[in-house]
Amino acid sequence: MKHRFFCLLATSLLAFVFGCTADGSAVDSDPIAPEGGSGGSYTKSSESKVPESSSSGAEADSTQDSTVSPLQRLSEYLDMVEVPAMEFSKGSAKYRISAFSIGETEVTQGLYREVMGEIKEWLGENHPVFNVSWYDAALFCNALSKLAGLDTAYVYESVDAKGILTNLSVNYAAKAVRLPTEMEWEVAARAGTTTTYYWGTETASKYAYYAQSKGPVEVAGYLPNAYGLYDMGGNVAEWTNDWYAAYPTTAQENYTGAKSGDYKVVRGGGWPDKAPALASAERDKENPKYRSQKVGFRVVFSEGF
Repeated sequence: MKHRFFCLLATSLLAFVFGCTADGSAVDSDPIAPEGGSGGSYTKSSESKVPESSSSGAEADSTQDSTVSPLQRLSEYLDMVEVPAMEFSKGSAKYRISAFSIGETEVTQGLYREVMGEIKEWLGENHPVFNVSWYDAALFCNALSKLAGLDTAYVYESVDAKGILTNLSVNYAAKAVRLPTEMEWEVAARAGTTTTYYWGTETASKYAYYAQSKGPVEVAGYLPNAYGLYDMGGNVAEWTNDWYAAYPTTAQENYTGAKSGDYKVVRGGGWPDKAPALASAERDKENPKYRSQKVGFRVVFSEGF
């Protein structure tokens, strides 16, 4: 939102002048071991309701300037961090993840209200959004994609009375905003580390807001990981795209989880959780209809795979 403010201010000034218009450190028993690169370098790129049905690509804004990159369009709304392509081992399987960009912070209440036009429980502009189901998060991703003139990743027929997206599929080939896959989330959280926690042997409370009783706090109030991502552990836990299931034991290229299931994977641990829930490899699961003050989300942008 800060980008929109400064852009509008600059435009107004030009129009006036020229008259124109306008806590743990144990070694992980199942670590991600980077093989194709290490964490440490990163690059920031710096009221609309979604309709009841969506088809990928059909509703992208055709008026957008084609010379402006998707990340530049998204930078009007939030800061993104580029994560390089990565190869790693997890258990007996090798995984390869293509490059993608992920939100520097969890989606804030201010951004959610700007995109969706309403919010259930307001704490403040820079607090993470919470009390959102997995389906709410998917609708937000489509709505933000449309505002930025991008394709949409979530394809569905309708939204039923309970907020469930019927006949839903995810188009991973789309150049769109979506939730991270579980493996994208872990690669981003680890930022090249192989320790249990991405802060290694440093004091956990410098990096994460956890074991609390008063609810979430503003984003980016603690130290980031080596990629410059804030609150990858603590504050609110985060929805991922994947259905919860056992990990595969064979090599995977851009693994997107099980084809179906009863629960979606939640990562990162939240403000009421103890330190073990914040471990980079730790995973939780919730029904996609679940809403809680401890669960929010962050988004990714991918060129498609």
